[in-house]
Amino acid sequence: MFLLGTLVNGLLIIVGVLIGKLLNRIPDSMKTTVMYAIGLSVIVLGLQMGLKSENFLIVIISLVMGAVLGELMQLEEKLNQLGLWLEKKMGSSRIGSTGKGSIAEGFVTATLIFVIGAMAIIGALDSGIRGDHDVLYTKGLIDGFTSIILTTTLGVGVIFSAIPVMLYQGLIALFATQINTFIPQVLMDQFIVEMTATGGVMIFAIGLNLTGLVKIKVANLLPAIVVTGIIVTVLYLYRLFL
Repeated sequence: MFLLGTLVNGLLIIVGVLIGKLLNRIPDSMKTTVMYAIGLSVIVLGLQMGLKSENFLIVIISLVMGAVLGELMQLEEKLNQLGLWLEKKMGSSRIGSTGKGSIAEGFVTATLIFVIGAMAIIGALDSGIRGDHDVLYTKGLIDGFTSIILTTTLGVGVIFSAIPVMLYQGLIALFATQINTFIPQVLMDQFIVEMTATGGVMIFAIGLNLTGLVKIKVANLLPAIVVTGIIVTVLYLYRLFL
């Protein structure tokens, strides 16, 4: 079953949120410190991913073009609107014992953390092509633990991030056979390297947001992933026919 890894990943996020909800009586001061700790950890993770690039010029161009496209499409605003819609459906705009986290904030932040990264793509490809779910199982454990921590600070809105995670990874797994047939392995490897670095910069930005230092519209940078794929493909074809 090629969707097994994706389903397990989504389930572990939900389980993590439920566990985190049971721990929502953590004192405010502890929640603040934990949030800073998460932010700093995410920053370091983003740095590690960003430094994997073999041609950082690709990352810069992808992020700039992605930011322009994201702003034109207003992706951040649309994600927040979806989160606010979820709040209204649940009959509350604030959650948690302290009222410091909104469902929209938890949904958007968790979705970006869980979706951006090489493990989501590599794991989904492995599930679809080889029926190997180990990468997604590992990612699911990481996401589940992260969702526990996020829920204690951002609230139950984190649980809704399981939906885009399953849709995103499920679609990649579904079309994995076709992807493997039409895209050379060398090109795929190059894309994963540069996509990891581009995603790492976004992860770094999420970490800055979590620490409260800045407020970057990370969702508006998401088109950079697509731009990275286009640039890598153009460079690959240029070298191939040179």
